[in-house]
Amino acid sequence: MRMEPSSKALVRERAKLRAFTSTKTCFWPIPALIRTINRHLTGWKNYFDFGYSRKALRDINWHVRCRLIRHLRRRSQRPYRPPKGVTFYRHLADMGLVYL
Repeated sequence: MRMEPSSKALVRERAKLRAFTSTKTCFWPIPALIRTINRHLTGWKNYFDFGYSRKALRDINWHVRCRLIRHLRRRSQRPYRPPKGVTFYRHLADMGLVYL
């Protein structure tokens, strides 16, 4: 048996992540936003961890990182930049974003 998250489940997850990082949440502090996303992602991972979910988890990882980078850059008139010499991926990991 090959069990993996369905395409509908992935679409719903992307929609929820889009809601977390929408323009309506630009006022949330970044640590609170990352805590909320982490709680949601770990629950989603625990639910779909049974079976062959590696490709789906990799897709969700990519999607959440792209959405967070876009969200951080759009928060104000001056774009958000990570510290000098650090990539966005490393900066998000340092801020506590979980990697599925």
